[in-house]
Amino acid sequence: MKRAFIFPGQGSQAVGMGKALADAFPQAKAVFDEVDEALSQKLSTLMWEGPAEELTLTANTQPALMAVSLAAMRVLEAEAGLDLKKHAAFVAGHSLGEYSALAAAGSLSIADTARLLRIRGNAMQNAVPVGQGAMAALLGLEYDAALEVARAAAQGEVCDAANDNGGAQVVVSGHKAAVERAVTIAQEKGAKRAVMLAVSAPFHCALMQPAADAMREALATVTVNAPVVPVVANVEAAPITDPNAIRDALVRQVTGTVRWRECVAYMAAQGVESFHEVGSGKVLTGLVKRIAAGATSSAIGTPDDVAAFKASLQG
Repeated sequence: MKRAFIFPGQGSQAVGMGKALADAFPQAKAVFDEVDEALSQKLSTLMWEGPAEELTLTANTQPALMAVSLAAMRVLEAEAGLDLKKHAAFVAGHSLGEYSALAAAGSLSIADTARLLRIRGNAMQNAVPVGQGAMAALLGLEYDAALEVARAAAQGEVCDAANDNGGAQVVVSGHKAAVERAVTIAQEKGAKRAVMLAVSAPFHCALMQPAADAMREALATVTVNAPVVPVVANVEAAPITDPNAIRDALVRQVTGTVRWRECVAYMAAQGVESFHEVGSGKVLTGLVKRIAAGATSSAIGTPDDVAAFKASLQG
């Protein structure tokens, strides 16, 4: 059976995430300790005790979600004998999850990934003054129709398709007034729902160019190895393994569309039958079910999930 391991992005965070893994497995605890040390911050305490509003700050959320994903991966390797090279056809991640995927596949060290995500979170937050940008979810419109809505709404401002999540769920991002126009136009075009999102910045649009520049600079300073399995990149919806291509994709991802529907569809077309979402939450598990008919998907983020996966691997 061909498997892919996928890694969640922002919105999957919750106070307490990863604590059961850390309590049960020393391999998980070691990852949280490593991330705390890399950031010179007790991020693990914030993750497990809150407050939620501090955890949801982008600069904290991004490395925190990666830490949970990599803690779960280390436990799967130790407890279930998971070997990505042997057991996986691809890895992929949604937005910041692409960094988790790269770390899981040995392309980036955990410490470097934590530091890169801290830089990314700060840079994305600071790229646009608070209140000037916005994002909205357009539900019930396919990608091409949502793209038309975004173009019609721009009117000289920025309104880009930020996420193509599949299942007729597209997120647009840009100047606040343009995104508000997109909501109105989408409703007129027959969207089931069009809602503004409670986000702190307009991610994955042209307004994020200062953050892309910051990431180009940051990525030039770290070692990027070829991953042990191909990473299906958000901006390509295709596998990449070359370290320079990986750096380039991560830079373009900051302003580009997260082509998640196409990423999952590509993996399914290559024969992937089983998708495993590693880390906090089950958002991607739900999206896979809408995109890849016939594929199975499961979330692995707790000790019980690890035990279930171990049984499936041995079975």
